[in-house]
Amino acid sequence: MALVPCQVLRAAILLSYCSILCNYKAIDMPAHQTYGGSWKFLTFIDLVIQAVFFGICVLTDLSSLLTKGNDSQEQERQLKKLISLRDWMMAVLAFPIGVFVVTMFWSIYIYDRELVYPKLLDNFIPAWLNHGMHTTVLPFILIEMRTTHHQYPSRSCGLAAVCTFAVGYILWVCWIHHVTGVWVYPLLEHLSPGVKIIFFAAVTVIINIFYLMGEVLNNYIWDTQK
Repeated sequence: MALVPCQVLRAAILLSYCSILCNYKAIDMPAHQTYGGSWKFLTFIDLVIQAVFFGICVLTDLSSLLTKGNDSQEQERQLKKLISLRDWMMAVLAFPIGVFVVTMFWSIYIYDRELVYPKLLDNFIPAWLNHGMHTTVLPFILIEMRTTHHQYPSRSCGLAAVCTFAVGYILWVCWIHHVTGVWVYPLLEHLSPGVKIIFFAAVTVIINIFYLMGEVLNNYIWDTQK
């Protein structure tokens, strides 16, 4: 009986992300018309990651219900592959990137919002949508971790995947600046080249730390180390 509320909860979270993405894409912002569009913002990339992840969670739940009581080995293998993909996305993308976006955004916002979310954006993005993009991600992913045990990959493989994503996004940001002459985030305009390198290295380290935090938290909740 406990499985049904979890299924409904995941479906509700998925629908909320779909609503947030639709409302965000419907906004007529100048930044959406420039090189890279919405895909230059880590917040948008994270929303897509979260939506895809919870979509896989819902698909896994449906597949589990459909294969329940079925002796087909092929269906069991397919379900295991789906569960493996779900767990990998949770470990490598959904948790570390989601936590990073929330903590970094609000930390910089509190210090000086103009560095990450200029007041001008209030004219385009309502407060509820801002929280949908930068606040609810954290409780949603913590709820998922608490309700479902996820099998983490080996630490070396997991950290390698996280580093690949982080470096890939940093290179994407640098490429956008190379093409347009404008940094995606106003914060980068105020940093010297040397400080930018240190900043990018620190960002990569922080994301890796969040990956390790997710692994430790998952083990603590489900006591997999015992």
